[in-house]
Amino acid sequence: MERDRPFNYDGLAYGMVIAGHFHKRDTYSIERPDGMNDWLITYTLDGEGCFETDGCERRVRAGDLTLLKPGTPHLYGTPKGKRWHFVWAHFPGGLMDISLLPLEALTIRQIEQQAVRERVYRAFRRILSDSREGGPYWHELCLGALREVLMLLEKQQTSGLDPRIEETLYFLAQRMQETVRIEELAHSVGLSASRLSHLFKENTGESIVEALNRMRIKQAALLLAHMDRNATEAARDVGFQNYNHFTRQFRKYTGLTPSEFSQSVRSKEKQRANKQLFDTLK
Repeated sequence: MERDRPFNYDGLAYGMVIAGHFHKRDTYSIERPDGMNDWLITYTLDGEGCFETDGCERRVRAGDLTLLKPGTPHLYGTPKGKRWHFVWAHFPGGLMDISLLPLEALTIRQIEQQAVRERVYRAFRRILSDSREGGPYWHELCLGALREVLMLLEKQQTSGLDPRIEETLYFLAQRMQETVRIEELAHSVGLSASRLSHLFKENTGESIVEALNRMRIKQAALLLAHMDRNATEAARDVGFQNYNHFTRQFRKYTGLTPSEFSQSVRSKEKQRANKQLFDTLK
């Protein structure tokens, strides 16, 4: 067992991000009776680890994200007979949005969606790469990746949706331009097509097709308003194969046809430009 002290942090200067990627046997154990001056975040990829605070031991397994608050006396390591594969980072809380940091001394959350697990791991990979490379803005890049992880954790805690529905929404957003089959969606989240359709409606209040069309129309409206696309191009860009169907769906969700929407945007832009010109002449 290593009884850790600040000077054992491998050159860590407080106020900086330091990260690592460990495969540890059951001989690995770190004890910090005085806690730390920074936050520790770990993400378990495989195997099993354990954390002990205030005399209480808690185990972590694949998909578990752990946050340990500064000043918390603790011990953590690999349980007897186990191996622990995890990534970790120390980071200063003062440079992080306080709303993203938990109040508890030790926070352990299971990341349930496979897509989010992959995204969290990619964020840690970026932290490791940027901190080791030490190039321009490396510290800001590391903090940005950490914020992404914390925001994903907060999103999971506040969404109120079944993780399988979160996964389905992510899949729809990723493949919005393609032909989406409900059977394929259901298989990806481990449900039957009928069960997924029912659970999706129960969680979101709309069908899978309705949710997909809403995503597509929202994106099409952004393209019409900001990217100088015409309606035909916008329809094609967001995955509508039939222009008449696109027009009907656009009116359903916005109350306007695509041409009426474009005219409304141009009119508002003209009014805004005239107001700015008038203001400069005052």
